[in-house]
This record gives sequence, C-alpha cells and structure tokens, in this order.
Amino acid sequence: MSEDTAVTSGLLDRIKKNARLAVIMGIIMVICGIFAIVSPFAVGLSVTLFVGIMLVVGGIAQCILAFQAGAFGKGLMIFIIGALTAAVGFYLLNQPLSGLAAITLFLAAYFVATGIFELISAFQIRPADGWGVMLFNAIVTLLLGIMIWSNFPVSGAWAIGILFGVKLLVGGWPLIFIGRSVRGAAKAAASA
Repeated sequence: MSEDTAVTSGLLDRIKKNARLAVIMGIIMVICGIFAIVSPFAVGLSVTLFVGIMLVVGGIAQCILAFQAGAFGKGLMIFIIGALTAAVGFYLLNQPLSGLAAITLFLAAYFVATGIFELISAFQIRPADGWGVMLFNAIVTLLLGIMIWSNFPVSGAWAIGILFGVKLLVGGWPLIFIGRSVRGAAKAAASA
C-alpha cells in the first residue's frame, strides 16, 4: 500500500465518520424540532430562560470589563450597559411569562418590519430573476408577523416554540441528506 493510498484511505475514513456525525446531529435536530412543535409553550419558556441566562452572563462580563477599564472613567458607559443587560437577564429569569410575551411582541414587530422591507426590495428588483420568490417570502413574513401580533397574548404561548421547532426541522433535514450523500460518495470512492 503506497503512501498516497494510505492518506486517501485515512481521509475517506474521516469523511465517512464526519458524515455519520452530520446524520446523527440532523436526526437529533429533527427530533428536537418535533418536540418543540408538540410542546411550544415549554420550549418558549425554555428559550426565554436561556436568553435570560445569556443576558446575565453577558452583563456581568461587561461590568467586569468596565472595572478593568476604570469604571468611573473610560468604562462608565460599558458598566451602565452591562448593568442594564444583567438586569434585563435577571428580569427574564424571574418573570419568564412576561419575558416570553415581550420576546413574542419583539418577534412580531421584527417579522412585520422585515416583511415590509423585503416587499419593497422585491418590487425594486422586479424584472430580475427570483423577484417572485422574494415577493412570496416577503408576503409570508409579513403575514406571519401580523398573525402573531393580532393573536397576542395567545400567540405568546405558541409562537416562539413552534418557530424554534420549525427552524430545527428545517436545519436538521439537510444535515441528514448531505451526510448520507457524502457518506455514500466516500464509500463509492473507497471501493473504486
């Protein structure tokens, strides 16, 4: 067995191993996505708590940075922003239901604003290829934002969890198919 063959064989083994990992991760994402869609309220609260934890950690880190920079000099603004960030994080942790409501309203406003800007962009590029797909995406985004907004506060119980679940499903399937395809190609290359 030549050195080139050994290197190629080792590379193909690593490709197959990583492709298997991609398939496993894709399956896990799909299962988690199904769970999120089935129990969106629990997932929405979990996302809210996770965001709260991240804000607390980030806020504390900014406050530490401010003290290292000199809190009453150059670092005063960093300290204030860090303290506000940590305070919002603690609020989300202590009031996850109202935090979920706030995140839902923010999401609705984001979808409405994004939908409007995408709609304008679609008409600006109108003769170009793909403008219809962009228009369709803009309309769906805008309608989703309006739907979440008009069904608030009920939408707070399902919107975040279902959207998170759909994102996991949409992200998981490509990993499964790409991983299987790459693994099959690596097996075919190894047998050739």
